Amino acid sequence: MRIWHISDTHTYHNLLEVPTDIDMVIFSGDCSNPRDPYPNEVEVRGFIDWYRTLKIPYKIFVAGNHDTSIEKKFVTSEDFARHNIIYLENEDIIIDGVKIFGSPYTPLFGNWAFMKARHKLDRVWDSAIPDDSDIVVVHGPPKGILDLSFNRRGGIERCGDKSLLNRVKDVNPKLCLFGHIHNCEDIINQGTMKLSNLDTIFSNGSVMKDGRFGKLTSNGNILEI
Repeated sequence: MRIWHISDTHTYHNLLEVPTDIDMVIFSGDCSNPRDPYPNEVEVRGFIDWYRTLKIPYKIFVAGNHDTSIEKKFVTSEDFARHNIIYLENEDIIIDGVKIFGSPYTPLFGNWAFMKARHKLDRVWDSAIPDDSDIVVVHGPPKGILDLSFNRRGGIERCGDKSLLNRVKDVNPKLCLFGHIHNCEDIINQGTMKLSNLDTIFSNGSVMKDGRFGKLTSNGNILEI
């Protein structure tokens, strides 16, 4: 199965070059921008209109912290389903024998969508991610995996979720797909990574660079399982 993984298009999805011979496209959140769910809804529906036209058999969507209209239920799972898009929110699905889990939650940072305090996320991952998951799709990265960014003091820090990393270590899925933390300045987060002690391939599919929206710095990642 050939998978095209993309994330964080922030309304610039039309700039992407859609690859050929892909069996499944997986989106890891942030197709939109504004915190206000009313204009946000317009942007999310614009993404759906594009996503549904892709000549790819299976399309999976997981929301991100900018997709506020989805959290507020202005856009629902039924809106995706009517266009043959699979929306996952703390749930899993089996496609061609591959179990895929999806969740939009990320650690609390500002007043955005689908966020929880870090000390509460371990309960989410431990109870929600099935032990036999083949693919784990989330919005934000596990701690220490393609998650570097600048903090408000100008220092570099890892923004990922430690409890998510712990659960992924336990499950050891074939793929862990996310976005959320873009490239910024001289930091490159986009791409794939593998740890020596896990079979899992990690993919940061974000396509925009902080401060330079409107110009792609990645076309996502193509993975095979």
